[in-house]
Amino acid sequence: MQTTARVDTSLARLIEERSGQPVNTCYQCRKCTAGCPTAYAMDFDPAQIVRMVQLGQSDELMRSTAIWLCVGCETCGTRCPNQICIGKINDSLKAMMVETGAPAGEKSIYQFHRAFLNSIRRFGRTHEVTMLAEYALHAPAVLADMGLGIQMFLAGKLPIIPRLIKRRRQVSELFPQPVIEPHETSE
Repeated sequence: MQTTARVDTSLARLIEERSGQPVNTCYQCRKCTAGCPTAYAMDFDPAQIVRMVQLGQSDELMRSTAIWLCVGCETCGTRCPNQICIGKINDSLKAMMVETGAPAGEKSIYQFHRAFLNSIRRFGRTHEVTMLAEYALHAPAVLADMGLGIQMFLAGKLPIIPRLIKRRRQVSELFPQPVIEPHETSE
């Protein structure tokens, strides 16, 4: 008697809805991985991420470093015969991770991501000084680059006072609350 395994397709449907990417049209040609500039550093390459979404392997994806190492260059989407942009899938997975409070696979990248989004929430655009200050509070390694920051400030590249946009309140409403800290895990 032959048995078949059942695959939970709810993750694929959710990611398709949230990202707008046709996850289930992927037939694993791996062109996305061949062109990805950060695939060498990922625990799962772009094609594997799509396959894991198709198979409903959310726990593995939430612990993944790959979703945080994706630089969003969209090379995968331009190479894909089905126009699947894995960066958008990764963004959806990151948002799900933050919403559930799961620990980030790459904590320093998550800290930068959080500081970046909080800067946009506050000012309607990024303000590098406050963004980097928030990042430095959670990722002290950034202090090693303090000399470069001082040089940029002296050259007028880092304004102290943020420039605000006209409809800042509308942008802020896109973020119902400050981007939250994921639950810490003991290592």
